[in-house]
Amino acid sequence: MRALVTGGAGFIGSHLCEFLLDQGWEVVCMDNFVTGSPENVAPLQARPGFRLVRHNVTEYLRVDGPLDWVLHLASPASPRDYLELPIQTLKVGALGTHNALGLAKAKDARCLLASTSEVYGDPLIHPQREDYWGNVNPVGPRGVYDEAKRFAEAITMAYHRFHGVDTRIARIFNCFGPRMRIDDGRAIPAFISQALAGRPLTVFGDGSQTRSFQYISDLIDGLWRLVRAPVTDPVNLGNPQEMTLLELAKRILRLTGARSEIVFRPLPTDDPKVRQPDIGRARALLAWEPRVDVDEGLRLTIDWFRQRLRG
Repeated sequence: MRALVTGGAGFIGSHLCEFLLDQGWEVVCMDNFVTGSPENVAPLQARPGFRLVRHNVTEYLRVDGPLDWVLHLASPASPRDYLELPIQTLKVGALGTHNALGLAKAKDARCLLASTSEVYGDPLIHPQREDYWGNVNPVGPRGVYDEAKRFAEAITMAYHRFHGVDTRIARIFNCFGPRMRIDDGRAIPAFISQALAGRPLTVFGDGSQTRSFQYISDLIDGLWRLVRAPVTDPVNLGNPQEMTLLELAKRILRLTGARSEIVFRPLPTDDPKVRQPDIGRARALLAWEPRVDVDEGLRLTIDWFRQRLRG
């Protein structure tokens, strides 16, 4: 099997490239390194079957030779990134997804879209099921990411229905683990780096907003199962273990042994108040559910951050 992984030098993409190589696949990793890093895939460079291509997926895609899969993960994914790169975020969700689907069609390959729980916006239904259409502000600052992914889902289904492309849509809920960028602005990297540096942990709002965190190995297992299952409708991949961000901050203080104080800052515009996946569809169709305990995943991530910060 041979796959193109767009955004393959990013946090999730690099783990997926490594996993596919372990399965004996050939992997073409494509990234323009706006948010990804060559360092994430440096250990893969010497492995047989791996090829790294620097390219922006919003421009015409060409890959020589056959392809069995196009796995489209390219996109800024943290609020800091897509607020600083709003046009690029919209373009990769629209033009990039169009190009990825067009390549899959031309190569008679299958295509997986890495979508997001952010398509649900600030949800009025809790927990979130795949048949919920969401509550998104299209003209708010977060709309550039939310609507880019909603468009990406729509064009993916259009290619499936109109052109017969075999597609998959993974709605990914908050994921964490090694290779996250220390400065990407998401809660776990921010809290861990602040705690390890002895700085105050910054919690937005009163910290009562909830998130559900899955460890990277669980997500990769879910994506692998989705690749092998004939499921064209969206599938939530996330950990139903919901917690408040204040609780998360306290957990990280406990696990790091830090004595940092917690400080509160104003809540960003349109920040979701709750986030929890209903994974009934993943359980039924993929026989998948998270297996890594959140505290164990946090310990592994903290250890990785410690090494990075020392370096």
